[in-house]
Order: sequence, then C-alpha cells, then structure tokens
Amino acid sequence: MPKPRKAQISLDATPYYHCISRCVRRSFLCGVDHYTGKSYEHRRQWVEDRLILLARTFAIDVCAFAVMSNHTHTVLRINQSKAESWSTREVIERWHGIYAGNALSKRYLSGDTLLEYEQHRLKSLAKLWRARLQDISWFMRSLNEPIARAANQEDQCTGRFWEGRFKCQALLDEQALAAGLAYVDLNPIRAGIADSPESSDHTSVQKRIKAAKADTPHQPGYLLPFVGNPRNDQPDGLQFNLQDYLELVDWTGRIQRDDKHGSISTTLPPILKRLNINEKQWTQLTGKMESLFPTFVGKAERVEIASKRLGHRRISGLAQCRSLFPT
Repeated sequence: MPKPRKAQISLDATPYYHCISRCVRRSFLCGVDHYTGKSYEHRRQWVEDRLILLARTFAIDVCAFAVMSNHTHTVLRINQSKAESWSTREVIERWHGIYAGNALSKRYLSGDTLLEYEQHRLKSLAKLWRARLQDISWFMRSLNEPIARAANQEDQCTGRFWEGRFKCQALLDEQALAAGLAYVDLNPIRAGIADSPESSDHTSVQKRIKAAKADTPHQPGYLLPFVGNPRNDQPDGLQFNLQDYLELVDWTGRIQRDDKHGSISTTLPPILKRLNINEKQWTQLTGKMESLFPTFVGKAERVEIASKRLGHRRISGLAQCRSLFPT
C-alpha cells in the first residue's frame, strides 16, 4: 500500500527530493505519437514555463528538471527559511500569482480596511498558504493540474491525464544529491532523444550550459545555483562547483552512450573524488536510480535514521545503499 506523503517527505530527513510524474495509458505529454503521427513537442514548453513560474513563486527551489515524452523529472529543495521570511502581504501576493485567492484576500491587496474578525481570518489564510507554498505535494499539484487541463482541452477529451501519485525519492546526502541531479539531466541521453547535454532540450543542464557560455556568464535565476564546495561562508545553493558538475555530466553521458565503462576517461571528475564514489558505483547510480531506490537515496545509516523518523517499519533498498554509498 502506498505511503502518504507525510511518511515520505520531511525536513528532518532532507530538504532535497527527486519527483517523477508519469502520464496514464498511452497519453502523450510530449514527443510524437507513432500511431497517429501527431506531434506533442510544444507541450514541453508548457511544462518548462510552468516550472519557471512555480520556482519564482514557491519556497521550493528547482535544482534540476527534464521533460520527457510521457513523464517529467524534477529535483526540488524545500526552502523553509525563505517561506518564513515572507510578510503576510508577500505570501498573499505569491498565492495570487498562481491561484485566484478569495474575496477577502483581494480586498486586502486592494487596500480596503478590514474588520478585526476579517484580519484574524486573513492571518489564518496566510498561515495556510505559507505552508502550502513550501509543500512539495502542492508544488507538483500546481505543476501538473494546468498541464492536464490544457492537454485534455487540446485532445478534446476528459479524464485523468497523470498517474494519481507522483513518485518521490528523498536524497539524503551529497552523494545522493549529485547522483539525482545527474540522473535527471541525463534522462534524454539515456532515452536516445539527445546526443549530448547541450543538445538535451528542456532540461536544466542545457539551461545551465547556455547561461555559462553566454557573453556575460551567469546561472539561470529560476534554478538553484551551484555555489562551490562547502565552507562556512558559502552562499546558499548547491554545494558543488558548476564546472565540475558539467564535466561530470558530460563524462557520465559518454560512458552510458558508449556502454564501455571506464574506457573514456582514466581520471574521475573532481566531484566524485570529493564524494568518495568510484566509477562503477557512479555508473550504477546514474543509470538505475529509480529502480534501485524505492523511497530513500543515500548512505545506509542516513536511510535507517530517516525511515525511523518517518515511521517506516520496513526499510527498502538498504542493501543497495550499503553497496553503492561508501561510508
């Protein structure tokens, strides 16, 4: 029986999560339907545009994404401190950016004077919306529902477009996070729809490469930035060096396409040395991450702690964690 999200997502365990949403039956999110010849490629931009909007609205950072033909991958980080820093007005304005709100919140934003009981009601609403704006389930709901409605309208049909639940994997440590990022960014290459990271349309790695190669190099504002190796005065962001990560993705992609483990480069990328992961382990992690780990990804001891905190009686994938994540 599937576990509720409260038994899978917890800031006590980790703020990082890999989420996968899949279409039902033979529904096409994107790509070309080989039976009818109809192209749905334009829907990739729907997903990407919606992701950008939500990344700028929610207190949830988008670390990586890939839009595939019948599913999407995202690596998300819950940013609780960001949500707590918002004023009541900012919470309501952000909520109105994606939902209609109600008559009371609209009156507040227009500057109307509220009675005392209305002010109490507004504070309760703001508290509820603040919680939702840092909730991954609400993020995925806000991503998937508009896409489903638009796709059904275009297909002139009704009914379910997405599977009822999105899959969620907790990324418990740096090694798991690096593997999750690379797994998502390399999905189009493994699926045979792209030849290189820079040609992988509608992926976060392509956006990062284009931004890095721009006349004024920068990092995309809607993606959580790479800020370098961890130290005390480090700014907020992914604790890896961007150049190391891009080299790692390129190196990993070439190994997986050629299917010749270890024959391309005799030197492991610096990020793997720091994370203490060898080439064979890394290839397994970035090639079979979804099938290897049902819920938690990370060192075995971290998985055991997270499972106990979330009330799991049985710990799945523990053997894989012991073999693939060195202590």
